[in-house]
Amino acid sequence: MARLDVNRSGEMEVFVRVVELGGFSAAARAYRMTPSAVSKLVARLEARLGARLINRSTRALQLTPEGVTFYERSVRVLAELDEAERGAATSAEPQGRLRVSASVPFGTHFLLPLVPEFLALHPAVCLDLVLTDTVVDLLEARTDVAIRHGPLKSSDLVARKLGEPGMVVVGSPAYLKRHGTPKTPRELEGHNRIGFGFARAVDGWPFVDRGVALMVAAHGNAQVSNGEALRQLVLAGLGLGRLARFQVKDDLAAGRLVPLLEDYNPGDKDAVHAVFMGAGGQLPSRVRAFLDFLAEKVRM
Repeated sequence: MARLDVNRSGEMEVFVRVVELGGFSAAARAYRMTPSAVSKLVARLEARLGARLINRSTRALQLTPEGVTFYERSVRVLAELDEAERGAATSAEPQGRLRVSASVPFGTHFLLPLVPEFLALHPAVCLDLVLTDTVVDLLEARTDVAIRHGPLKSSDLVARKLGEPGMVVVGSPAYLKRHGTPKTPRELEGHNRIGFGFARAVDGWPFVDRGVALMVAAHGNAQVSNGEALRQLVLAGLGLGRLARFQVKDDLAAGRLVPLLEDYNPGDKDAVHAVFMGAGGQLPSRVRAFLDFLAEKVRM
């Protein structure tokens, strides 16, 4: 049983600040302590735990494997303590900084139009929205919720499915007028197929031809870092692209883009999930409110 004179949350706070600021001196300045006092506090913590957390050198501090584990769990514990204090003081009204990472297409077509409504419902929340098609580490990026597309890798994260949009190969009328319309997947070899400059779960464009699955590589004279950039290049007539239907729905309806090879479309779905750390009962109210809002509003 823990001794009452051990301020475990205080030790965690100082340890986390040492890690995030990169040294004892920086943490000491943040807490108006001396570097030796911070060093002794961490040493006492290590002695109490019976494990070395930090390898010290003249150049830098390096976390041990035990230190990495303790840091990750300390960040979660401190966040939950903060939320508990806010909840007790404000009847659990969602508030504070909410950092959300989403792909550029999902952010553009879903999140940004919904932001005003969400913040009107929860005016004490400060939304920090990062749009990137790069998969972020939630802990490292201090992110509460990330929107991810495609199959999920095994992890400690919790996921809530938002939808399963279909995929479609598209081209602009101007491009098709200049280069012709492919009638079969094999005819794509003669076309400029714009792809992504990063690894994806499905490497290429899948089709089904008379019951036989085939994959066509996305080889072209341009690559992009996000789906919205790909859409813009296809609209500009540079080449063909394969995109989520929600992203090009309005373009197809307006005739700005043309769907291609639909008879060969395998009907695959690009599942979209909101991923986060912690089970539902452990979530900060601002995170729970955001997830519930998405589940209600997002339709694919």
